[in-house]
Amino acid sequence: MSIYNRILVPIEGTETDAPVLEHVGRLAALCAAEVVLLRVAHYHTRDQRVCEVEDAERDLARAAEQLRRRGLEVRTLLRSGEPQHVIVQQAEELVPDLIAMATHGHGWAKRMVLGSVADHVRHNTDVPLLLLKGRGGRE
Repeated sequence: MSIYNRILVPIEGTETDAPVLEHVGRLAALCAAEVVLLRVAHYHTRDQRVCEVEDAERDLARAAEQLRRRGLEVRTLLRSGEPQHVIVQQAEELVPDLIAMATHGHGWAKRMVLGSVADHVRHNTDVPLLLLKGRGGRE
């Protein structure tokens, strides 16, 4: 039995995903863990919904293929809503052994204004959390 059997990986379809996918790819291979990729479509209007869902599906397919090429078992989930809440909810439902996600490296002042998805997840789940600094992207 491995320490990690299921790893939840929220992705956002930006450059910030690359370091997380690389690290999780190596870790999941060592542990023979299932990787669950989660992409949260976040939109406010019906017009935004169509584009956001199409982008999210493309992001999931690309990330899943990258990990499957390494021989990993990958499941994809597309959900909509506020990312920080959806990630916590999916962690409760899936009961992963680890959540691995990117941070953006914002300073404390910017976090106070913008909030932080990673901070919210950290404070609202008991699942161990692996935070990796991403490159570029959005929050």
